[in-house]
Order: sequence, then C-alpha cells, then structure tokens
Amino acid sequence: MRPHLATLVDDYARHGMQKAVVVHRGNRQQVTTYAELATLSDRFATEIMQRQIGIGDRVVLWGQNSAEWIAAFFGCVRRGVLVVPLDAAGGLDFAQRVIAETKPRLLVGDQLLLSRLTTDVPRILLEEMAATLPLPPFSAPLQEADLGPDTPLQILFTSGTTSEPKGIVHTHRNVLASLEPIELEMQKYLRYERIFHPLRFLHTLPLSHVFGQFMGLWIPPLLAAEVHFENRLQAPLLLELIRRHHISVLAAVPRVLSLLKAHLEASFPDLPARLESSRGERIWHRWWRFRDVHRAFGFKFWAFVCGGAALTSELECFWNELGFALIQGYGMTETAALITLNHPFHIGQGTIGKPLPGREIRIGSDGEIHVRGEMVASARWQNGRLLTLADPWLATGDLAEPAPDGQLHFLGRKSETIVTSAGLNIHPEDVEAALNRQPGVEASAVVPLETSVGTEPVAVLIFRGSTQQAQSAIDAANSGLSEFQRVRRWNLWPKLDFPRTAIGKIQRQKVTQWVATQKGKLSTSDEAVDPLSALIAAITGTHPVRFEDDARFDRDMHLDSLARVQLQTELEQRLGVSIGDEEFEQVATLGQLRARLGFESAQSPGPVSNAQNAPARQIDFSGGPTRKPEFVYPRWTWWPVVQAIRVVFQEAVMRPLVWFLAAPNVVRGESRPAAQPLLLIANHVTAFDAALVIYALPASMRRRVAIAMSGEMLEDWRHARNQGNWLLNLLAPFAYWLVTPLFNVFPLPRSAGFRRSFAHAGEAMDRGYHVLVFPEGRRSEDGALQPFRAGIGLLARESKASILPVALKGLGELKRKQRWFRSNILEIRIGELLDSDAELALEELAKSLHNTLLALLQ
Repeated sequence: MRPHLATLVDDYARHGMQKAVVVHRGNRQQVTTYAELATLSDRFATEIMQRQIGIGDRVVLWGQNSAEWIAAFFGCVRRGVLVVPLDAAGGLDFAQRVIAETKPRLLVGDQLLLSRLTTDVPRILLEEMAATLPLPPFSAPLQEADLGPDTPLQILFTSGTTSEPKGIVHTHRNVLASLEPIELEMQKYLRYERIFHPLRFLHTLPLSHVFGQFMGLWIPPLLAAEVHFENRLQAPLLLELIRRHHISVLAAVPRVLSLLKAHLEASFPDLPARLESSRGERIWHRWWRFRDVHRAFGFKFWAFVCGGAALTSELECFWNELGFALIQGYGMTETAALITLNHPFHIGQGTIGKPLPGREIRIGSDGEIHVRGEMVASARWQNGRLLTLADPWLATGDLAEPAPDGQLHFLGRKSETIVTSAGLNIHPEDVEAALNRQPGVEASAVVPLETSVGTEPVAVLIFRGSTQQAQSAIDAANSGLSEFQRVRRWNLWPKLDFPRTAIGKIQRQKVTQWVATQKGKLSTSDEAVDPLSALIAAITGTHPVRFEDDARFDRDMHLDSLARVQLQTELEQRLGVSIGDEEFEQVATLGQLRARLGFESAQSPGPVSNAQNAPARQIDFSGGPTRKPEFVYPRWTWWPVVQAIRVVFQEAVMRPLVWFLAAPNVVRGESRPAAQPLLLIANHVTAFDAALVIYALPASMRRRVAIAMSGEMLEDWRHARNQGNWLLNLLAPFAYWLVTPLFNVFPLPRSAGFRRSFAHAGEAMDRGYHVLVFPEGRRSEDGALQPFRAGIGLLARESKASILPVALKGLGELKRKQRWFRSNILEIRIGELLDSDAELALEELAKSLHNTLLALLQ
C-alpha cells in the first residue's frame, strides 16, 4: 500500500507534459498538463505553509471542477490540512453552516460563490491562483507534513436523501483501501493500455463527492489518463464531446445514461427492433450490428463507469446489448467510495459486483448490508471536533441479496421502505420503475403519507401531458404491479424537478413534507401548474402579460432575441434534447411551444422535467425530419499551410494596398499585445472593415485572427445565389473560396445558429486565434454606431476572454464623399482591454461594450 495519497503528486510530476485535465466551460476549453498540475500543487502547498496552516487545520474548497481545484486539494494533502470540499451547486445556507461548524483557516473557491459569503475568513480565488501563488524557486523549501495512513484527509459533509447533513472524516487509509486493489489489478493490463494511450475520461460528477473523487483524483494518475470535465448534461453535447475528443470512458450517474439512451432512440428509430433481434448474439456480432451507434460515440469509446445511485435493469441491458461495457460499483461516503465493484472484463449483469479485497460483508436477517474494513470511516466531525466511532461495523441502510457466485444484487434503501397499515413492505424503487416506463412520466417518487388509518404510499410525478393522461399512466403502471404495490394516491409535482442531492438522488424527505401539505388535493387537477410560463418569467425578470396558448413571445411574454436563446438553452438542459435553431425561430406563441413539448393546452399543462436528473425521453422538436444545419464552419483554414499563405497575403498584398489607398492613421492605446486570445469588436460600415482592423493590429495579433462574417452572405456566395444577376452569381463561389482562407472567416447567422457559431469561435480561441466580431450585425448606412445585438454579451461571457474595442472613425464621412484615396480622414483607434464583468446581466454587458466603442468614435 502507498504510505499516503500525496505520493500521487509524484505520479503527476512523472507524467510530465501529458495532458491531465481538460475543462470544458462555455465555448472554451482549458488544458492543464500533469507537470503544470504538480507545480501548481507545490505553489499552493507553499502558500498555505507561509500562512502557517498545517496538520489538522481546515480549508474549505468550494468551486466547479477544475485543474485549480485539484491543485488546491493536493496542496492541502501534502501539508496534512483537512480539506472540506463543498458542492458548487449547493446552497449558501449549507455552505455557511459548514464554515461555522469547521472554523476553517482559509476559503478557496470560485469568485461567484465566495462573493456570496459574509464571513471574514481569508480566501483565495481559484481563478486567480495561477497569478497570485508563490512562484518557484520558493523563498523557503516546501516542507511536506509528516503524513501516514491514519492522517485525516478530508471532511465530506453529505446531504442524504432522508436525513440531515453529516460530516464524514476520511483518512488516507480509508481511500487507499479502495485504491490499492484496483491499482494491483491494473498491473495485469497496463501493457495493453499502451496501445490505446492516452485513455480519456469524460467526468460529469462533482469532485466534492466520493465517486467523483475516485474517477477524477485517484484513478487518472495511475494511468496518466486525461480527465475532461463537463457539467452541461445535454445528450447531443456529450455525444459530440465524446466523439471529437476521442473519449474512452464516461463516468456518470444513471440519469446521464438514461438521457443518452433517449437521444439514441430518437436518432436511430429502428434501434429497439434491432436490439430485440440481437438477443443472444456474441459481443463482436452485436458490436458489428450496432457499428453506427459506436460510430456516433467514436470508436475509441468503450465503457461507462456508473455509480452514485441504483441502475435499473432496463438501462443496464440497453447498454450491454449495444456492446458497451457498463461497470457498476457500490459504496457510500462512509466507506470512502467502494465496497463492491464489477470487474471491467468480467461483469456480472444485474449486480453491483463482488466485494473488493479487505472488505467483510454480512447480510442481516432483514437484508441490510453491514460492512467492516479499512475503508470504513471511523470518525465524524461534530460540534466543531473530531469524534471517533467505536463500532467497526457500518450498517449501510441498503438492502441486497447475495448471488451464488458472490455478486450482490441491490434491492434498495432500507430507510425508504414503506410499511403500510396492513403490515406489507413496499420498496419505492419497484413502483417507481413501473411508473417511469410510462409515456409522459419524466420522473417519480413514491413516499409515505400518514393517514387516519395508518401509513400509505403516495406517488408524486413529474409528468408531460394532461391530468387525464397522468391517470392513464398510473393505470398502466398498476397493471404490472402486485395488488399491494399499486398506486392509489398520486399527485403532480409543481416545479421543474424534484429537490435532489449533488449526484441527482431525490431528497425524499422534502417530497414527503410537501405531500403532507397536499392532503385533500391528491389525484385531482385543482391546481394545474404552468412551469413554462414560470420559466419564461424567470428569464425575462417580468411576469408575462398573458399565458394562454395564443400569447406571443415578443408582445406578451417579453422575450427578445437573447431571451429566446436563453429559453432554448434552458429547455434543452431540462428536457435533454437538441432543439434546432431554425425550428425554434419558427415558434412564435406559447401554444406552439406547448404543442412541440407535448403539453395538451393552456388549461391542462404538465410540468417540464429536468432531464439532467430524471429518466430522459426524447422529443422531436422539429415537427418533422431533422434538417441538417446549412452553415459550414471550416477548420481547414487553421491548417499550417493555409495559415502561412494567409500571412503572406496579409503582409505582401493586403497591408500595402490599405496603406496606399486609404492611408489610415492608427492610434493605439497603452495596452500591450495580449498573450491570450482576445475578442475583438469593431463598428461596421463598409465591406473593407475587417481588412482595416487587421491592418491596425500589432504583427503578433494580426497574423492570428478569425473573423465572424454574415452567415447568410457566405451561404449565398457558396451556393451562387442572390447576387443580383447571373454573372455575379457565377463569380460568387470564387469570392467564397478566396475570402474564407485569406481572411479566416466563419459564419455568424443573423437570426439562428448563434450557439454553433459561438462554439466555433471558442474553438478558434482555444487554437490561439483572436476572434473579430461586428456586434451591430449589419453595416451602418451613415456611419453612426447602431445598437449592439444582445448576443455579443453572451459570446463575451461564454468565451471568458478579454475584449479589445477597435473604432473605425471617419468611414461614414468617406461613404458620403465617396473619396477614399489617401483622404487623411480615416482613423483607426484601438482601445484598452476590457474584462467581461461577471456581475453584469448580458444585456447590460452588451450596452456597456456599445458605450465603450461609442466613446472611442467621439
């Protein structure tokens, strides 16, 4: 066994310049190598050493998954500091209570999260770590703490589904007890791993959770694997990311697998029939039969690692029959992750695997799992101090049934078993599985209700459809249940989704409390809810004037162009579907939207579910066959040979012509050329504006610029149309194939397709290109600066790049005089670098950028 977990930092240093972490955020990605991660960890350890924070002190870590998060965690580990990780999606009250309970010496986290706290505890922002931490060589050598297997590692405050949060204290030994048997087993297969190296994990879990830590902190350095972090759980987005980045393994909770399943079934309508006919075939035959599905994932992808919640047999069979490996594990926060695990190459279908070495398991007379071993946490954090537990056996509260081969079949939570007034035991998971299979049921929770005759089960549904359709779904589910399991009381949940824990488990206690307030309203439609109107009101910040079916988005719902993009994104996130921009542009009224989403009418709408946390059902939003996006986003313009030709053209042809014909006066601000890609914004008056901006930029910048151009104009050129006469139409394709490589342009549509364009802009920035955008969206006839399209604020926020304004002064006068040749009128003013203020609303950010450029033009 390793002596302690800080030895993993040595593995980081050994892997050198191999990629360690890739963070996907907005339209950008941030890459960190293993060597960079090790160095940043050293710098953080040095910082807390200089602050005299040492063994036993607490540091709260509250932020999104990132390389900085990992570096801060291991920096604390090396100094023996107790890390207190908090879920970035957690509430402010919970964070403040944990801080009061643990009395940390330091807070480390995202600026947006820490700014909400009122405590005066010193803090370090994750966004500023690379710029503010001590740089090597350090003034004093880094002194690692005297670490051992029993040194406390972290305090995980868990918020269970039925109980109050509690602080679980892990030692190095607890984690190593799970890691060591896996590391030893890996040695048998490392020679094969070289063939597929590097393995890439797509990680969709919070690092504040034990399953997330296992797949993000402990396993990757053993394999020098790349970890890709993505928290937007949209099936098309995840599938594209898996294919484009050659992901090998997806680490996720069951709800993500359900979302992907729904997307595949919509993309391949004949998939259920093909699955039925493939039953009993060998794995390689199934792989060949479903090669189109594997092509959608990319041929390097082979496995799902699933945990955090119980996986249904239906979902497990679906992925296994497609020829993918589905590896399940079972564990708890109290066991520092794993108790049992399915072997990747010897998977027991329908089981949670065999106990790992070093675990002693016994099944009680009631079926409850009891476990003992070195991985079981032996301490709690309570009332501001560490408390040691005497009993080595942990009663898990989970029910299981052993199989003859030693595998365990998971049955559910003991604490959630409902004992009816007739003395019968009802396992909610069994009833929920029957309900979730019914059309329209997005999620369900079966909870107890205390009545005058005793305890009775109640089903609470998130349902897409009318109340009458919900009753039909209940009846259909009941037909497959035993008499004592059948649902007799039910209600519709009034919000977008159930309250959930960080890994998507329903917080049943809150659902139970809500049900208790609904006595007399069960199985009725007295209070039909309209979450669509509520969602739109939340986006616009105003209450809709009307919410009937004929209510128009612009006039009655206050949805401008940016708000429509936000609504489209929110619906995709909640429903787990990809909504085409062109199709969404055609939706003008609330009734049309309800019809596309499966709502019956304004009088009987059903709640919209959040597919990130619920069994997903795909919606055909287009109302017809899916239409392939028309706009083409070229990457060949980034090829080195094309880049070289472009530089020669700019320096030998374009710049001399601009100097000779226009002789513009260039006025530069005090900002030095940026090391990182910038978002360039300029006013738009003529067809030559891009050439003028490039002319004025420093050499190090102008040679790496990508330009957003009217998507509609580029498509007209490419298809030889709408140019006014047949000759111009004939010449248009030549214009497209000249302008695209020589100016590195990509389409920015006027009305739809913003997000695809934004994604391309982000990829260009990731490759080191500055992106030039004309935020007015069209040319100004008189040279006056027009209002900016609201999307510029969204692009700036997603790109997380500094903004450089460029003002083309005098173009309006030149257009009126029609005298260009060395007129001494044209002046190009380059402003100071701006940051996209995270506190500003997107509309306000766009207005602020407009005012900045307007001031430059004065």
